[in-house]
Amino acid sequence: MRLSTVATPRHWPQRLKLTMMRRLMGREPPDVVKTLLHRPELVGSALSVVTQRLLRGPSPWGIGERELFAAFVSRLNQCLF
Repeated sequence: MRLSTVATPRHWPQRLKLTMMRRLMGREPPDVVKTLLHRPELVGSALSVVTQRLLRGPSPWGIGERELFAAFVSRLNQCLF
């Protein structure tokens, strides 16, 4: 399910970032990027901190292995990653 409010951010800096990403990538930015930009003070900052801890914090698995796990789970969830 995609929320229309996430697809079109409220504030101009976020809209500008998405516009630049569209032009540079030649396609629509991934939904996770839109979610991070939607309300950075609520979602973006917290999600970024958790993601960094999971992917870069202490672990018996290497960074590459954790990235591979994340990509695999995203693929299972049919999320373009």
